[in-house]
This record gives sequence, structure tokens and C-alpha cells, in this order.
Amino acid sequence: MKKALFIVGCLLTSFISTAQENVSLTVSIDNVQSNEGKVMVSLHTADTFMKGPGIQNVESVIENGKVTFTIENVAPGNYAIMALHDANENRRMDFDAAGMPQEHYGMSNNPMSYGPPTFESAKFEVTNTDMDLEIRF
Repeated sequence: MKKALFIVGCLLTSFISTAQENVSLTVSIDNVQSNEGKVMVSLHTADTFMKGPGIQNVESVIENGKVTFTIENVAPGNYAIMALHDANENRRMDFDAAGMPQEHYGMSNNPMSYGPPTFESAKFEVTNTDMDLEIRF
């Protein structure tokens, strides 16, 4: 009997752990300057932020200056989202000769900062509840 209760307990614990990792993040951007190109969104941890691709990356065509993304199966933890309007579809941010971005971008929490964004200003916490986030370019 103890063995059966132990197995049932393990199964329930496994089910609860799996359920917590099925969080969905819905990201909306409604101020894209044009319908040209695509918008790319990446989900980052502190280890990947501003260092390359995120742990999940999605892209979408733009319709009427708006895009909506869903990022599935996000485990609880701290994350940041980076978004880029890749108008010329070269899959990277373009800069002018002075190093200023030539394409619109945004971050979770919509921080207004001069200079490179930081993980601390863009981070948010995922618990066990689906989330809706709005990003502004």
C-alpha cells in the first residue's frame, strides 16, 4: 500500500511540475510604423540577453501596423522580451555610421533609456499563469 501511495504521489508531483511549464506568453505590438518586413520577437534569460538569439524566437508578418505572438511552454522564472521591426528582412538590426539603430525595436516593460537596454529594466517574472504583454516601439 505504501508503494502504491508513493507512486501516486510521484505521478501527481510530475503532473504539477509539467503543468507549471506550460505557461503561454502572448505579446502584442500595435504601433509598427509600416507593414514592410517582419517583426521578430525573442524570449531571453539574463544569460542570453543582448548576446544573441533568445531561448525562443518567433517572427510574424505585419498587418495594419500590428502583430501578436504566442510563446508557448515557458517555465517559471525571470525573462525579458526583445522585439525588432526588421523592415528589410535581413534578420538583424541595422545601425548608422554613428552606431544608432535604424530599425524600430522594443523591450518588455517598455523601458525608456538612452544607451543599450539592460535585462534588469526589461525583466518580468513568469509564474504558473499565462501572461499578456504589450510592447511599444
